[in-house]
Amino acid sequence: MEQSLQEGIIRPHRGRGEPSIPADVLMVMPPYELRHLARRVSAEPVAFADSDLYRLYLPKEGSRGACALSGPFLGAPHAVMGLEKLIALGARRIWAFGWCGSLSEAARIGDLLIPTRAYPEEGTSRHYPLDGLDLVPDAGLTAGLEKGLESAGLTYRRGAVWTTDAPYRETAVKVKHWQEQGALAVEMEASALMAVSLFRGVRLCALFVVSDELFEYRWRPGFRDPTLKKRSRAAAEALLDFVISEVKDLGRRPRVSEPGGGLEHLSGEAVDRE
Repeated sequence: MEQSLQEGIIRPHRGRGEPSIPADVLMVMPPYELRHLARRVSAEPVAFADSDLYRLYLPKEGSRGACALSGPFLGAPHAVMGLEKLIALGARRIWAFGWCGSLSEAARIGDLLIPTRAYPEEGTSRHYPLDGLDLVPDAGLTAGLEKGLESAGLTYRRGAVWTTDAPYRETAVKVKHWQEQGALAVEMEASALMAVSLFRGVRLCALFVVSDELFEYRWRPGFRDPTLKKRSRAAAEALLDFVISEVKDLGRRPRVSEPGGGLEHLSGEAVDRE
């Protein structure tokens, strides 16, 4: 079958009147952390085609922010729709922030986790053919994030995560299986986001905060735990500050015309559709 027949019929694009955005974008899953970070850098919501699905915040001229923020997102299909659009608008380095459920005694509520790979059990990533590649984040962004957290005095763990679409089907059998595979946590977006980033040739890494625990085969939620709120806020702020410092070090607001290194280039998908 010809390559053109393998391409998506509906393609992400920047429509008439939609903004071009900075190359660095934070995808923030928790809504109140998204609002807090936007206020912190005086970023303002902008209108675009997907505004009914999630928000896009851009820095005001002269503000200290040099990155875009977007969210909230819930689950792989929602997050991937967002990521595809953000790439079409100009995103090239994506930093995802969210919460996860711990599968290990070593990761407790409020602990920070940087995923080193993701095991997919969602339905989105399979639509992005990767010729058997593991679903992993960008090594350079991940290494930089680790240094940024260390500079902020925040401890973290590194390890694999299991991505699911079905939080109410996280059975004891599945938890045990993914524990045996070495997964430290379960969440709902990472594997799909990594698949898209590899396929489209953009760079992506992620940071999660443990919000609940499942490693004893029973659920211990921590959503009302002050530790979660404190650590989530600290992690989100540290991530934002690190990204801003990275952009500042570049000495410019990055804007790259084309993604590169992926299994499919956008081939015009990230341009205006008149």
